[in-house]
Amino acid sequence: MAFLVSPGVHVREFDASTTTPVLGTSTGAIAMPAYKGPVSTVVNISSEAELVEQFGKPQGDNFEWWFSAANFLQYSNALKVVRTESGVVNAVASGSAILIRDNDHYQAAYSAGEASVGEWAARSAGTWGNSIGVSTCASATAYAQGLGTNNLVDDAAAAAGDTSISVDDADATGYAINVGDLISFSSADSSTLSNHADVTGHEGIEYEVTAISTDLLTIRRKDDPNGAGLAAAVADNSFITRKWRFHDLFATAPGTSQWATDNGRGAGDELHVVVYDTTGDITGADNDVAGQRQTSVIEKYAEVSKNPKSKTAQGGSNYYPDVIYRASNYVYWMDHNSSGTNWGTDTTTAYTAVNTPTATILTSGTDDYAVTAGELELGYDLFDDKELHTIDLVIGGPSSGVTNSAAGQDTHVTMITDLVEKRKDCVGFVSPYRGATVNVTSRITQAKNVKDAFDLCPSSSYMVYDSGYKYMFDKYNDVFRFVPLNGDIAGVCAETDKVAATWFSPAGSARGAIRGAVKLSFNPNQAQRDTLYSARVNPVVNFKGEGVLLFGDKTALTKSSAFNRINVRRLFLHVERVIEEASRASLFEFNDEYTRNAFKKLVEPFLRDVQSGRGIDDFSVKCDRSNNTDQVINSNEFRGDVYIRPAYSINFINLTFTAVRNGVSFSEVGG
Repeated sequence: MAFLVSPGVHVREFDASTTTPVLGTSTGAIAMPAYKGPVSTVVNISSEAELVEQFGKPQGDNFEWWFSAANFLQYSNALKVVRTESGVVNAVASGSAILIRDNDHYQAAYSAGEASVGEWAARSAGTWGNSIGVSTCASATAYAQGLGTNNLVDDAAAAAGDTSISVDDADATGYAINVGDLISFSSADSSTLSNHADVTGHEGIEYEVTAISTDLLTIRRKDDPNGAGLAAAVADNSFITRKWRFHDLFATAPGTSQWATDNGRGAGDELHVVVYDTTGDITGADNDVAGQRQTSVIEKYAEVSKNPKSKTAQGGSNYYPDVIYRASNYVYWMDHNSSGTNWGTDTTTAYTAVNTPTATILTSGTDDYAVTAGELELGYDLFDDKELHTIDLVIGGPSSGVTNSAAGQDTHVTMITDLVEKRKDCVGFVSPYRGATVNVTSRITQAKNVKDAFDLCPSSSYMVYDSGYKYMFDKYNDVFRFVPLNGDIAGVCAETDKVAATWFSPAGSARGAIRGAVKLSFNPNQAQRDTLYSARVNPVVNFKGEGVLLFGDKTALTKSSAFNRINVRRLFLHVERVIEEASRASLFEFNDEYTRNAFKKLVEPFLRDVQSGRGIDDFSVKCDRSNNTDQVINSNEFRGDVYIRPAYSINFINLTFTAVRNGVSFSEVGG
């Protein structure tokens, strides 16, 4: 305390405005194999469009996981996704393919060119990377070049319509013609490009070189969807001008940057980079048709530098590996061109000229959707850290149907159960294995399969079981598919948070409607629902005129308890998380009456709000000397005991109708 030694005013301030935090309870989590995207990394997804952008469209081998995630996103805008590390590697320019999990992994292991896989690698693992081509133009000569007398037409019979033409020396040193180059024919010596004069009948026409066999060029007219041949005859010994395939995407040839000129650095530091789709799988363009040649371009980078210290006019790095790392969605830089001996150095001498454009098609990227139980578990293990990842609803996707021989339990269900039981702040959702209900004709057999499967699974109030699969339309592949329901069940819980509150039951016609279901793999009747509900399984039912509904709200807890209902379990998770967060304000304070009263003043108004919202029937908060004894205080501990009587959802309605004779008063029979 400050003391005044002369008259004055001493101001003290106390913060009595601390409140309980408002926390969301609708964040989902799933581990899944995917077509592309970061591997073994938790990625936040807010929509189905983002799911496609980050992890690709559903494939025939992963659609059950993919639609479990996408179906959840119909109800919520918060999903954490881990792509499993299931034998996938990134496509590379050369050598043996490697796995680059994400940007952090790249920066730690490969950003200095240590991998020996050529100049480029796909941005994420998978076969999708095998569609990527990268072309660089590192000099004015590579950009456009008149071949003069060093490489002339050598074909006296080059007639209109021909799709091939002979030249003197296709690989002439310094004047080579490359597959992908654009060539045009000149009637004048075009060694100096300004002297180029189109051969009559070829005015403004360029031809793309699609193949070279010794000195015979296979050509097609640029941007002609029919790939037509020569527009007119070409005389023997006509002159040739060659250009980089992508020259018309850039205003000028690469040269020396203004930064290099101003700072006395090496000349010829600029280069152009183009990333393009070689198959059409990424853009949808048909790269085999000349008219689609430019639409296959997916990224371009103009006048980037070979100098690691180069800056843009705005002061950012213009070093081409840095630019590619920051901006590209498709490739990582892995190494310099082997002919660029001083690329990547801060030199005052000219950069080694590479006068031939490069065109690299990435290869060896692989997918493996046959994810093992161990690989899935490693993916779900990334959600272990409660402080790092806040999650509420864990989506199981397809169950394995493979039992743990020691416990007789489904390995996939068990790993989800282990996760939620360890965290104790979220709920897991699983469906029966596919073969339990899909394409099984007898509903009696389906009910038995589902019951038998879940009878082997452990008891847990943090787990929710459902009864099967829904039949839905896959718009990405134009087919109908059976997809497990657990993504939807987690989704209706998220929807309940939005339209009501966490402590309301997600079941029934008010909040339990399942979206996008054409039909169910198993539509249990009353007797089968009785069997399932007794076995901790929540039936999903297609009622005539009502649609598909979640028709149960049990957790997987076997014993009779308030926690065998979803709404009660989620009520306590919500209350516990909010009070835990609020209690952090009491850490390192004194365990005295002031702190204990402050704790109660935080907790009691919050619980009254929950009570007024119909989540709690009654509650009591004890935080005084009766539970904060001398022993507790001397141990540097603090005790706050919260007693809650939860509200219970209606699962059974009994209606009694009584007929009475004339002359009988209702008051006489009302009892």
